[in-house]
Amino acid sequence: MHTHELDRWKHDHAFGQDRPMAGERRTLVVVAVTAVTMVAEIAAGLWTGSMALLADGVHMASHVLALGIAAFAYIYARRHAHDPRYSFGTGKVNALGGFTGALLLAVVALGMGWESAVRLVEPGTVAYDEAIVVAVLGLAVNAASAFILGGGRAHGHHGHHGHGHDDHGDDALPHGHGEDHTLRSAYLHVLTDALTSVLAIVALLGAKYAGLTWLDPVMGVVGALLVANWSRGLLGRTAQVLLDRQAPDAVRDGVRAALEQGGDRIADLHVWSIAPGTYAAVVSVVSHAPLPPDEYRARIPASLAIRHVSIEVHRCR
Repeated sequence: MHTHELDRWKHDHAFGQDRPMAGERRTLVVVAVTAVTMVAEIAAGLWTGSMALLADGVHMASHVLALGIAAFAYIYARRHAHDPRYSFGTGKVNALGGFTGALLLAVVALGMGWESAVRLVEPGTVAYDEAIVVAVLGLAVNAASAFILGGGRAHGHHGHHGHGHDDHGDDALPHGHGEDHTLRSAYLHVLTDALTSVLAIVALLGAKYAGLTWLDPVMGVVGALLVANWSRGLLGRTAQVLLDRQAPDAVRDGVRAALEQGGDRIADLHVWSIAPGTYAAVVSVVSHAPLPPDEYRARIPASLAIRHVSIEVHRCR
């Protein structure tokens, strides 16, 4: 067999990861906005001697780090999408970026909870006017960042990608849609900061005008619990992708319904996520009158977004 005759069965495994995702540019813009705010607050804090501004500037630095990880995940996945060392492309870099961001969120929640608990036991002196200005500034920046990120959910654009293992033509393949975990992580980081600012403003106003000094640490504990819950949810979703958990029931049931016709039965089925909204499948079909693998592949609806299908066929004795 000539080499060119094998081209029909050859394919790459980029699955659209070589194209910029919807959240990449937005994340880069937010990184720039946050970095500029960080530098401005640190410079103003050093110039005016304001510890509140200086502390918030340092706090912004942690968010620049977290958002920088998200931006790096996008760029790395795109630049290495065709690297043959990655068996199914770099789609899972998205989940890895989200998982890393979720871990950082957990650290933030732990720090918020600890600091708030300490303040409940040992209340400190607070410069209310200065602190309120910083909190309002932080809220404005993070509200703008949250608006830019568009709610933290994006549908990845993967385009049409036909290949040898899946006999659907290029035009038959729909755009893959799924949660962008990297963008979700970036959004949760700015949302965490915005939430912290809102709670701080409420607590500071209550303490300044009503003498409710205990409100600040209590709001800190409430914020820490909310952030911990967000972190837990994102950790769970991204871990499922990284550990190749089976695809949702609707996808697997769709494969079964498509393939189990007549006397054909599925003996083994594995469907897992390889990129946002994109799946791979390994199927073992048993039949008294088996058909060629290509005919079974052609039965799988393109709407299931299964971009890589390997099918083995066995004759039932």
